[in-house]
Amino acid sequence: MHIWQVQEAKAQFSTVLRDAELEGPQEITNHGRSVAVLLCRSDYDRLTGANKSLVDFMRTSPLYNSEDVIIERDKSPTRNSSL
Repeated sequence: MHIWQVQEAKAQFSTVLRDAELEGPQEITNHGRSVAVLLCRSDYDRLTGANKSLVDFMRTSPLYNSEDVIIERDKSPTRNSSL
């Protein structure tokens, strides 16, 4: 991962963007302290699961096809019936 000082990243923003897409995440520092990481969109989508449907998410759950999960419905009334 390439490390950019914030001033350098601002001055060469198009290069930072290109490097994020071609080489991977780019770290941005301010006064020597890491403050941000620039990712390309495909890396961001992969990390956040943005392209996954709900069905895909449920299928990758560790509980998928688990027989010992017991889900009981709460049978209490949803509102006060005396009103």
